[in-house]
Amino acid sequence: MEKHVNTFTSIDQLGNKIKISFPPKRIISLVPSQTELLFDLGLDEEVVGITRFCIHPKEKVKSKATIGGTKNFDFKKIKSLQPDLIIGNKEENYEEGIIELKKHFPVWMSDIFTLEDSCKMMNEVARITYREKQGQEIIDEIKSSFSKLSTVNCQPSTVAYFIWRKPYMVAAKNTFIDFMLHVVGVKNVFKDLERYPEINPAQLAERKPDFIFLSSEPYSFSEKHFDEFKEFYPKAKVVLVDGEMFSWFGSRLKYAAKYFEELKQALNA
Repeated sequence: MEKHVNTFTSIDQLGNKIKISFPPKRIISLVPSQTELLFDLGLDEEVVGITRFCIHPKEKVKSKATIGGTKNFDFKKIKSLQPDLIIGNKEENYEEGIIELKKHFPVWMSDIFTLEDSCKMMNEVARITYREKQGQEIIDEIKSSFSKLSTVNCQPSTVAYFIWRKPYMVAAKNTFIDFMLHVVGVKNVFKDLERYPEINPAQLAERKPDFIFLSSEPYSFSEKHFDEFKEFYPKAKVVLVDGEMFSWFGSRLKYAAKYFEELKQALNA
């Protein structure tokens, strides 16, 4: 981080150099998990805009301006908020929108595949918002909780993790979800495929997973979908899982290790 008179240059996780007013006073977050991080860093006043999917912390996000969705920005609204920093993510936001925003505002982008990537993101976001102490406390808490997570793998140990229904989509390799499945101790049966492929029931049956995980987000799976997936492959155990624990890569990770420990116990029962 190169310090200047009221500005500095930060390198984001896509390798871009971003010149930022220091400290930023008007921040827009384009990603729910990073929105929660900003509030946990104590930036209640500095956050001026969020997406309609930013739901945590509930008591604070309701008072903030909404700038559209993660993949459909309201550019007029964003311009009216006059941000001096916008924080986004390569996977969750859309390239065309980010390119347009970069023409007018400093945009810092994250790119997350592992827990270490998450910690690096949180460290740099804390630095560029002048909240280094708070950021380090969050990172230390997350690392400590994951260091205590049981190393005993789940038996049986293969899983298909569904994120969407009709079309049916799963999390595959090169995703943060796949990394977290490894942390839990289960093997992703679609690890040979890329990102978030569409699959059909026949493909699911061919992979013969021991577990079928139905995520609570982005599609809101619930127990009413269990029978549907049991028909696809009756031998698998269908489990509803908290999608925030598997895919939110910000400060919500403080709660993930405890959730994973409880999930591992339930799967091994």
